[in-house]
Amino acid sequence: MVALELLAPARNLEIGMAAITHGADAVYIGASQFGAREKAGNSLDDIKALVDFAHQYHARVYVTVNTILYDDELDAAQQLIYDLYTARADAIIVQDLALLDMPLPPIALHASTQMHNDMPQKVQFLEQCGVNRVVLPREFSLNDIADLRSRTSAELEFFVHGALCLCYSGQCYLSQATMGRSANRGACAQLCRTKYSLVDDDGGYLIRDRYLMSLKDLNLSGNLQELIDAGITSFKIEGRLKDAAYVKNITAYYSTLLNRIVGRRTNLRRQASGRCTYTFTPDPERSFNRGFSGHFVNGRQKGMSSFSTPKSMGKPLGQVVARSKGWFTLDSPNEVHRNDGLCYFSSDGELIGFLVSDVRDDRVGIPPEVPMPDVGQTIFRNSDHQFERRLQGQSAQRLVGVHIVAQLGADGPLVLSAADEDGIAAQLTIDGPFEPALKPEQAIEMLRTQLSKAGGTIFQVLGVDTSACKRAVFMATSTINEARRQLLQQLLEARIEQHPFVRRDTTMRPTAFYSSAADYRANIANAKSRSFLQQLGVDSIRPAFELAPPPMPCQLVVSKFCIKFELGMCPRYQGAAPTGQLHLEDRAHRYRLEFDCGQCLMKITDIQSIPWSSRRQAVRSSS
Repeated sequence: MVALELLAPARNLEIGMAAITHGADAVYIGASQFGAREKAGNSLDDIKALVDFAHQYHARVYVTVNTILYDDELDAAQQLIYDLYTARADAIIVQDLALLDMPLPPIALHASTQMHNDMPQKVQFLEQCGVNRVVLPREFSLNDIADLRSRTSAELEFFVHGALCLCYSGQCYLSQATMGRSANRGACAQLCRTKYSLVDDDGGYLIRDRYLMSLKDLNLSGNLQELIDAGITSFKIEGRLKDAAYVKNITAYYSTLLNRIVGRRTNLRRQASGRCTYTFTPDPERSFNRGFSGHFVNGRQKGMSSFSTPKSMGKPLGQVVARSKGWFTLDSPNEVHRNDGLCYFSSDGELIGFLVSDVRDDRVGIPPEVPMPDVGQTIFRNSDHQFERRLQGQSAQRLVGVHIVAQLGADGPLVLSAADEDGIAAQLTIDGPFEPALKPEQAIEMLRTQLSKAGGTIFQVLGVDTSACKRAVFMATSTINEARRQLLQQLLEARIEQHPFVRRDTTMRPTAFYSSAADYRANIANAKSRSFLQQLGVDSIRPAFELAPPPMPCQLVVSKFCIKFELGMCPRYQGAAPTGQLHLEDRAHRYRLEFDCGQCLMKITDIQSIPWSSRRQAVRSSS
């Protein structure tokens, strides 16, 4: 039977617990350092508390140690991994090759998407290093996944929801090159979310001041069955900087979808235990989103970009049908409420957002300082006030099913047994002597009733069997309740003790690297990883970009997304005329674009500073 895992992000302990309560089979969280989101670190104590909470449900906790490491950081990283192993974390997500050649405890290792796991040879090498799981590039199609599945026995994890990087993970150096902020060190400056102009080689502007590298968010909720059939077992939600409301809503949504699939297919099950109930109806359009796309899961498609804004648009509500001073009328099947956040695109393509000041029937109040939308304009809701209020506090409950059996012979003790949905059991013996019950039927019924209660625990008592009670005895309600409490506490302790760990085979050693050379894109930032590759026969090793930037031109960004294709300018697939050399330009730099049409890749290969005089001219011409 195949176990499916819904993997949710956790910015902190609170959000990690919320993710598990709302249906996650596992969460991933950053440690105090060495995480690819430098603003999402957590103390060892908080990670230990999250582990203890998760293991009650046999949910797992994965900790990110997925930056490249410098020489003076290796000892600290090694100690951190030992500490996380002691804290009973389930796996470490890594990027730096040095960690594959260091003496580490047998904790499972997952190869981060930052390792750029795009080739079967790379994945096979990682498997030979004892890596248990590989996180695949977001750019993979269903065919790519199925092909890789046939070539490796490692677990495969794939992003199914959330923000998308423009480039292949681990191979974007734009932030480092322009601002000294390394994406491989958790400090990406998010330059793909800023404005650019598209310029030809003569300085002519094809497009001015649009978010030309900003992609819509990923949503593969309609592709889960196909991903399962292709070989994915872990379905990952992006968002370690997202708030609790986002994580609750998106986790609940995908958990519900996976449960429906599992309910139809007897060869599937969920990785963790328990069933969730919600006080809300999950809806991904009601959380932060830039609009959605399937990215490349079904091959190259138009409509991947969010050229108009990198901000959340939310859910489309309807169109403006009338307006008056301070009010507009919205034709929408959805109710709008005061303090909702609405937005629309102005005639020049800018996103205008505002809070609803009042609602009267179908009329929506707009603050006086906000430009009034035109009739026919589509209105989006990017902040649903009432929905977000429902997500505050306890908005879900996750319970593990348990059956209890009471046995009482003609003489001797009362024996209570509990077995949960995973087959884990506990037993409690209550010695007598017992007084015979004056009303036997009522006594048995009270025993059954009190043993059926499990409030305040993670358990839901699905049934109580008293058929093995050969006599009825008097027991105070408080005595039965205390016995039930002890029984369920023993069962909980047994669950935590029997939590299933995946361990790494520390004896596995690769015989060779998958390539004879490693340039700056291998992200070799310390002597340990360099020595590791040399032992495996790599002849030429260049240091990481962060240590020694290669001379320009070089590959700063490699993207499967193509601006030409998105704009209908592709000569290969859309029959467009050749464009000549193109550049992206912001107020300070001009970035050279190259189009590898054979591989269907777009690259940024050079940066040139724009003189101050040209910058002033660009500002005047775009204003």
